[in-house]
Amino acid sequence: TLVELGVCEDIEPFLPLLRDPEGHEILETAYQLTSIIKSTQTISTATDRAAKIVFALKSYSRQTPSGQKVETNVIESLETVLTIYHNQLKQGVEVIKNYPETLPNIWGYPDELNQVWTNLIHNAIQAMDNKGTLTIDITQSKNDICVSITDSGAGIPLEVQSKIFQPLFTTKPPGEGSGLGLDIVRKIIEKHQGKIDFDSVPGKTTFTVSLPLST
Repeated sequence: TLVELGVCEDIEPFLPLLRDPEGHEILETAYQLTSIIKSTQTISTATDRAAKIVFALKSYSRQTPSGQKVETNVIESLETVLTIYHNQLKQGVEVIKNYPETLPNIWGYPDELNQVWTNLIHNAIQAMDNKGTLTIDITQSKNDICVSITDSGAGIPLEVQSKIFQPLFTTKPPGEGSGLGLDIVRKIIEKHQGKIDFDSVPGKTTFTVSLPLST
């Protein structure tokens, strides 16, 4: 019972309790209280996670008023999508984030940028069969912010790399892909006067999105 209470060493102070005729009942009560505390902590953690997911979903579905560009925090936008994918990522994907300490906002359409990150992260997870390393790098140059999303999957076959941004083209099995994802991503990035590039070899695929700081 002491082990169940987390006492694995230095048990000498507990010896009088073990010799006490009522010691077993006291330890049993302590164990039950410990279980309640652990359950409460689990509930608290789950509640915090649920609150974050609800907030992320609200942020994800937020529409830009009047269709106008607004100041957008790229890191917050990415974190919104990562929060939504948390349960899927924790099953076997290590996420490495290389963010700058400070990053200026850009002018953009937050809901559409969320679609970009969702598509790229979703594709990365699928490319790794839900197990591997997802690396997100954010860098800033004089005129742009660059977001690179790298997965450790098998890579995009060389013979189809020139087609992946074409409408209706997909490498996924029938019923799993519409072939519209990367085409939509490209159009959203172009709408932001940005650009998207990729580099893929077996074991490493990187999509890099460049967004202008001011447009």
